[in-house]
Amino acid sequence: MTVQAPANVVMIRPNRFHPNPETAADNRFQSVPGDSADEVANRAASEFDAAVGRLRDEGVGVHVFQDARDDTPDAVFPNNWFSTHPGGHVAIYPMFVPSRRRERRSDVIEMLKADYRVQVVTDYSGLEQDGLALEGTGAMVIDHIGRIAYVARSHRADPVLLERFCTNFGYEPMVFDAIDEDGAPVYHTNVVMTIGTHFAMVSLDMIKNAARRAEIAERLVEPGRDLIDLTHHQIAEFAGNAIELSTPTGLMTAMSSRALAALDKSQIALIERSARIVPLDIPTIESAGGSVRCMIAGLHLAKRNTNLEKGPK
Repeated sequence: MTVQAPANVVMIRPNRFHPNPETAADNRFQSVPGDSADEVANRAASEFDAAVGRLRDEGVGVHVFQDARDDTPDAVFPNNWFSTHPGGHVAIYPMFVPSRRRERRSDVIEMLKADYRVQVVTDYSGLEQDGLALEGTGAMVIDHIGRIAYVARSHRADPVLLERFCTNFGYEPMVFDAIDEDGAPVYHTNVVMTIGTHFAMVSLDMIKNAARRAEIAERLVEPGRDLIDLTHHQIAEFAGNAIELSTPTGLMTAMSSRALAALDKSQIALIERSARIVPLDIPTIESAGGSVRCMIAGLHLAKRNTNLEKGPK
């Protein structure tokens, strides 16, 4: 495992999945599937199971938890409510809309404490009462090598809370404005940026300020990474929402089939110089406005034992 690419992850199997109307106001990546609620929920669960199977086949350790609620349509995206960090640190986050606050669950945190070497759990979720939100590794794309937290300004990334997180966890905040072709702010940083060990993908054209754009490009390549510049179209196809993982046979990059189809041959070649691409077919889940990165909460923690659950809990 490299510090950037975890070998183990947490994923939440959806129960009553559907695009969340509460988050649609600022998530322009959402769409309406157009089928019955049962059909949509069943398809999402099937896509999830296939994705977990593919990751396990590749050698990724996947802890699966079943969502049992009917009022948490975005539960399949757990990377927003908690994150883990080298040295045994875990953070729990305040969420922007009420339905997403119900996704937090103590059994996930208790599993982390039992199976991994967790030293400190820092819980920021009480700050929701003050109207603050910082939606985990959706709002922040973290460079664990350079110790930088890249953050696009939005309702879901409060600047005061970001500064507090960065002070507590030892990251440098790198804040910027990211807008789409219509001039609308991007709701989560992880739809415009992916950071791997030896490559980074970002849509530089979406970063509004030219000086900040140049600085971000410079900092991303500083550790010797290849920089892949994504177009607006590729971002809309979720090409920026990928995650690098460690496996017994080397690094891999998980992204959706839709995202991979949007990349050109030269971009794919740059990724595959260091990490083979594993596409996951999740079109129904993507209708909620998130893709593969959002589904995967990486565990940057040392294992206490090797017992991983092999199916839903």
